[in-house]
Amino acid sequence: MRILYYDCFAGISGDMNLGALLDLGVDAAYLEDELKKLNIKGFHLEISKDLRRGISGTKATVVVEDPDNEKHRHLRHVEEIINNSTLSDKVKANSLKIFSLIAFAEAKVHQIEVERVHFHEVGALDSIADIVGAAICLEYLKVDKVLSSPIQLGGGTVKCAHGIMPVPAPATALIVANVPVKTGLVQHEATTPTGAAILVATVDEFTSEINFPITKTAYGIGQRDVSDVPNVLRVYLSDTETMASDLKEESATMIECNIDDMNPERYEFIMEQLFEAGAADAWLTPILMKKSRPANKLSVLCSPEKVNMIKGIIFNHSTSIGLREYTVKKSVLPRVEKAIQTKFGLITIKQSVFEGKIIRSKPEYEECKLIAKQYNISIEEVEREVIRNL
Repeated sequence: MRILYYDCFAGISGDMNLGALLDLGVDAAYLEDELKKLNIKGFHLEISKDLRRGISGTKATVVVEDPDNEKHRHLRHVEEIINNSTLSDKVKANSLKIFSLIAFAEAKVHQIEVERVHFHEVGALDSIADIVGAAICLEYLKVDKVLSSPIQLGGGTVKCAHGIMPVPAPATALIVANVPVKTGLVQHEATTPTGAAILVATVDEFTSEINFPITKTAYGIGQRDVSDVPNVLRVYLSDTETMASDLKEESATMIECNIDDMNPERYEFIMEQLFEAGAADAWLTPILMKKSRPANKLSVLCSPEKVNMIKGIIFNHSTSIGLREYTVKKSVLPRVEKAIQTKFGLITIKQSVFEGKIIRSKPEYEECKLIAKQYNISIEEVEREVIRNL
């Protein structure tokens, strides 16, 4: 299970979220390349390391290159930009969900139809980048579940396009309806409408309990630095699959025999029978026996409870009249299976873990073989597609 947890003790904004997810491991070049798929110009990302009250993290700023000529867009304009892009369907869906939350909140606040909402800050390029960037980062991290603490909203007042408003801003208050919140830690807007919408649209559960192992901690640095409370968003990543890194040691039985008087065509059948019976592994080794007779050594590795069944297969289906067996100690890396979405559909991969890191990922051969036949392509091409989507 791969879990992303938002610790919003000091609130959240769109740029803090981008910084936190980049600090967690999202590749900056990947994010920038994906944002280019929006096919809109006039902004770029500035990413740097920064400090807030001694806490180091990543600061992500969307720089609008010509703010004086910035457009105010309606929801349909934003939808057109996203739908006409070459972003993945999942990124599009999450982006539109976040924008819709803000649009409906603004419409309710001003008692107008959603189609008439001017997005002001939200329709600006920096907010588009923050929101679509959030969806891109979540897809990149491939998390199974998103959790969040109660959201710190802040206190005091905030200057909006329509004047000075109490914190939380009216749109923010509507977006976080029925979501656990806190107030008053700082006397400014700690959570923006964009930050609130990102959480409400993507979080599966709001909880104060952290009952999972923390694999990595990261921080997104905010633009403010005016109080004793660090203006940061903290995120945790829990990856229990990669944490299961201890070698598994167990006893197994090795069964061997030398065969020099059997039709080699029969080995294929014997191997099939051995694996169907539960052998962990089986192989043939060419050897020379007495008087330089060529032969094969049949070796079978199995669990102790499978020994009698394996012996029966060898005696019944080979010419061997004697076996050797001895106990061996196996050291096995933990292995997990995942279903990866590709253009050919879902394909299973097996991943091996060592010292908390995934060291090898291998697509399931039989699934790749079926797809290669179906699409009349090589197995190598199917495997490359799987690796591209890891």
